[in-house]
Amino acid sequence: NRIVEEKTMAITAAMVKELRELTGAGMMDCKKALAETEGDMDKAVEFLREKGLATAQKKAGRIAAEGLCKVLVSEDLKKAVVVEVNAETDFVAKNEIFQNYVAEVAAQAMDTTADSLEAFMAEPWKADTSKTVQEALAGKIAVIGENMNIRRFKQVVEENGFVADYTHMGGKIGVLVDVETDVVNDAVKEMAKNIAMQVAAIKPVYTNRGEVDQEYIEKEKEILTVQAKNEKPDANDKIISGMVMGRINKELKEICLMDQVYVKAEDGKQSVQAYIDSVAKENGAKITIKGFVRFETGEGIEKKEENFAEEVAKQMGN
Repeated sequence: NRIVEEKTMAITAAMVKELRELTGAGMMDCKKALAETEGDMDKAVEFLREKGLATAQKKAGRIAAEGLCKVLVSEDLKKAVVVEVNAETDFVAKNEIFQNYVAEVAAQAMDTTADSLEAFMAEPWKADTSKTVQEALAGKIAVIGENMNIRRFKQVVEENGFVADYTHMGGKIGVLVDVETDVVNDAVKEMAKNIAMQVAAIKPVYTNRGEVDQEYIEKEKEILTVQAKNEKPDANDKIISGMVMGRINKELKEICLMDQVYVKAEDGKQSVQAYIDSVAKENGAKITIKGFVRFETGEGIEKKEENFAEEVAKQMGN
């Protein structure tokens, strides 16, 4: 007991809070998990999952930073780009100057050949080639008076079909979907838009099961096997194996786009793949969703928490 108490003493409230946000487990369970794993966050998540006290997937990240995701698509729909530009406050994110700047960043990213953000920041700024992208950003920071950051960009090109896009909540989420098809009509375009909305709403991690890393599957089997044995200690290996595979299949249906339940399905059961197949059949088309990109503003960035009253007092003092 003394050892456990000593471990618990080293666990901070911030650590418990973080583990709760990652797993959805109760405060005392999180505190115990951190004590048992000597504060190792990853091991604590596994500990809670093995006890059946945590959800299967860690949250992708706490949405904390402000800013905007901007999507740009070519007229022929063959090429598209999505960018994320961050600012410190939502007030600036809604500012017309900032929004116009993000649109310029998207136009820059649409034509760039840079294969990394570092190379992108070093290239000439299209709106003023005497400056680099980095220098143009610095100038915009000086004008707006708030720190800003071009966080990421992603191009999608599809010659044998088109790229569908969707923007949610005025730029909080930007989605691109790569659609390979031999028929491009209004019905197929509407299907692609619906898939983009699905990606925005349900947050799949993979397009299909073929993309899932086998190491991930094996790790899940290990964790879920311990969890199943804790739940049914008298069960034989066949029963345990059945429980584990059932739970893995359930997870894959949640994280793989093609396996997810289509959000607009009338029966509440139709999968995304079945929906696509039905549209393909109705239009005499061959349709394959090759991939998607989903950017959510501030995803995975932890914003510094500040006391508003203290900040006002600080400014008055200055």
